[in-house]
Amino acid sequence: MKEFPCQLYLISPTNVGGDFPQILESALSAGPVAAFQFRVKDVDQHEAAALAEPLQVICAAHDVAFIVNDSVALAKRLKADGVHLGQGDGDVREARETLGPDAQIGVTCHNSRHLAMEAAEAGADYVAFGAFFPTTTKEVDHVAELDTVEKWSFITEVPCVAIGGITPDNAKPLIDAGADFLAVSGAVWNYPQGAAEAVKAFNALLA
Repeated sequence: MKEFPCQLYLISPTNVGGDFPQILESALSAGPVAAFQFRVKDVDQHEAAALAEPLQVICAAHDVAFIVNDSVALAKRLKADGVHLGQGDGDVREARETLGPDAQIGVTCHNSRHLAMEAAEAGADYVAFGAFFPTTTKEVDHVAELDTVEKWSFITEVPCVAIGGITPDNAKPLIDAGADFLAVSGAVWNYPQGAAEAVKAFNALLA
């Protein structure tokens, strides 16, 4: 039996300017969210930091962990709660050395329990498996299976994140398989009734 129920892990859209801070505020006010990953592309670190700072304040006010995607340097600059590393984004041990013992470090492991084991042994705080479903958020090179989550949850206590095309309509099997977190992006920010209603819909499943 898992110690904690599955929780929601939000991933930002690539455009976090404009009225996005207000959208994030409404989403985090709608129900429990464990973490928010800041994922923007093709901007320099200075611009990324400027975009991140108001979002970081909102997350802190709601006690939501603020995780930076890909960049250990940006995570250090922002004093973020952690960093999420893709397979080509750096070494867990080096990230730990740079960010300190309290940083949350996650690693993308696709559909590979072997990669996940390596990440866990290097000191990762969580591993991420995916994509489980078709997604428009990013190009899918790896498809993950429910079996990967089930076996991982059975053999280790290192938390796992399920990611990729997850919606309120298809999330239940992942929760039942033992995923510790559901990482969602488009299903929240593009939800027809708005981000707050999406968070409520997911949390109704997680309760």
